[in-house]
Amino acid sequence: MGVRSAHCRGVSTLILPSRFVERSFSRREGVAAGMTERQLRSPYLHIETRGLRSLDEPASVADLARAFAHVLPDDVAFSHLTACALWNLPMPVHGAEPLLHVMRDSDRARIRRAQCQGHRGLELRTVAELESLRVVGHLDTWCDLGELFPAHVSFEDLVSVGDCIVNRWGDDGPEHPELAAVLGRRVRPRGGQTLGRALRAIRYGSRSPMETRTRLMFAKAGFPEPRLNAWVSDSDGGWLLTGDLVWDEKRVVAEYQGSTHFPLAARSQDADRAAVALDHGARLFEVFSEDVFSRGRRRRLLVRVARALDLDLARLTID
Repeated sequence: MGVRSAHCRGVSTLILPSRFVERSFSRREGVAAGMTERQLRSPYLHIETRGLRSLDEPASVADLARAFAHVLPDDVAFSHLTACALWNLPMPVHGAEPLLHVMRDSDRARIRRAQCQGHRGLELRTVAELESLRVVGHLDTWCDLGELFPAHVSFEDLVSVGDCIVNRWGDDGPEHPELAAVLGRRVRPRGGQTLGRALRAIRYGSRSPMETRTRLMFAKAGFPEPRLNAWVSDSDGGWLLTGDLVWDEKRVVAEYQGSTHFPLAARSQDADRAAVALDHGARLFEVFSEDVFSRGRRRRLLVRVARALDLDLARLTID
């Protein structure tokens, strides 16, 4: 049996079979590999849940799911927020529960295990395999997130996840039939009304959750709908810039500025871009996270953009 000392991790007394140094393993696997009870109870091993051992604590949701797969029944699939993370969909702002969501068919017992939230109804969902893990399909995952509204998932989160899905699929139509069909197959789903409202708000073109939140902020205030990640032309009809939110009639652009825009070189480029836009009769408004989440900042930005669009402030809901 190949064994390896864990000296590199600061552990001098634990010898592990080499295949267990880099991954989690079940107690049964350890016994089969010849480990003693004393080794399996070593204080240097991390025990995430009963029957599971690892040298290091899992660093991500994906690592935790891969670890738990060693001790969960073969018929489960990861669902809800866990599936959201595994599909690399936008994670809800308040959705960082220290839990794995797992689902089985309705005729099987619900999983009851520390750090697991058990669900039933898997027979009504599609299941895919991602890096050897069974995961509820991403369309069904979007519907399942509605069950967690509003405690862990907001309306904006549902739209952000939906935006991401339709962008991946290249679904640039207004109806989003795949999402609509999955929702339509559910019978009185929890959060169904919110999911229906989110479905109507999903748009092709948003490239990040904060772009989605920025768009929804303007929509909630009553602004006309902009084009997303759209061309703005110069006076000769050539390409001038591509803006996150573009109102063509008044040549107004709103651009969300995330962390990639913080370095000085990026800020310099953004300032020049805004000046060039103004030279060609277009106005570019930078939007930062504080403009979305801070009431005072949000109101001031909405008023500035409304005036640039010649909108009647009395007809808007600026809050």
